[in-house]
Amino acid sequence: MAVTYKWTINQMNTHIQAEGQDNVIFTVHWSYSGSEEISEQTYQASMIGAQSFSYTEGDSFTPYADTEVFQNIVIGWLEDALDVDTMKANIASQIQTQVTPVTENKYFTWDNPVVPE
Repeated sequence: MAVTYKWTINQMNTHIQAEGQDNVIFTVHWSYSGSEEISEQTYQASMIGAQSFSYTEGDSFTPYADTEVFQNIVIGWLEDALDVDTMKANIASQIQTQVTPVTENKYFTWDNPVVPE
């Protein structure tokens, strides 16, 4: 199966008024996650970040709306601003490392007799 990716917009910082407009977004705080089911087990990985935007009077402006349609507009801004292919590769790599680990934790049993699961 393939990795399924999902954007989450955690928060947006807005100027109450700027450049003749109301609620002008200047920072979008986001999470980008991926999940993949392999042998009936789901593996997940994610990235978080914040992306700055600027608006200049006269530029195209889409007013803030608390709707799924506007969320998709903001996701479009992020996809235009960020290297999504690299992000997908990073998440897929994190998932592959969970499926086929390349490291493990070791303990001194006399200091920590119960090994955490």
